[in-house]
Amino acid sequence: MGVSENIKSLLINDIPKNVKLIAVTKTKPISAILEAYNSGYKIFGENKVQELSDKYQALPKDIEWHMIGHLQTNKVKYIAPFVHLIHGVDSFKLLQVIDKEGQKNNRKINCLLQFYIAKEETKFGFDLPEALHMIQLPEFNDLKNVNIVGVMGMATFTENTHTIRAEFKELVYIFNQLKNTFFQDNPDFKEISMGMSNDYKLAIEEGATLVRIGSLIFGERNII
Repeated sequence: MGVSENIKSLLINDIPKNVKLIAVTKTKPISAILEAYNSGYKIFGENKVQELSDKYQALPKDIEWHMIGHLQTNKVKYIAPFVHLIHGVDSFKLLQVIDKEGQKNNRKINCLLQFYIAKEETKFGFDLPEALHMIQLPEFNDLKNVNIVGVMGMATFTENTHTIRAEFKELVYIFNQLKNTFFQDNPDFKEISMGMSNDYKLAIEEGATLVRIGSLIFGERNII
């Protein structure tokens, strides 16, 4: 099946209406993205700033771009003018830089707080006490150009579904704690980004509102 058929199949068979599919385009050519776009799909995710920026320049401007990878503070300025949602906010310093760049671009930038839920050393993110501490800092309230809309986490890369499910449950628990304690009055705080090609069905079962799927749509990742 082609790219557009793969997306259609996922949306019809696996992904309920209340969950948003982010088609992950990392390493994929413009032609593959245009195939999806021309079939009507416009929600894409990239994990590298340079690639995201290049693709934004080359493609139609009504695409909704998600930055799903680890984001360095010195790269925020390149995506601040157009990015729809930054998934991987893993430090207060990064949040402050996003706020500053949002101000420069006269826009409020949507962000997810990334939490470390995996049993792997390679993942980034807050733990719950760190996030609670940050949210209660006086400086946190000074952020006027970021909009915290939810949480993101990456499960351990394993075939053990019990481990994956437990980690997704942990992220949902964190989301509920934050929502009930700090974000009750923010209707935008509603997103739980978790689940990729190998575990998105479990993620949806556990409450994901955003899933990030690449290889099931575009084929295996190109090595660059």
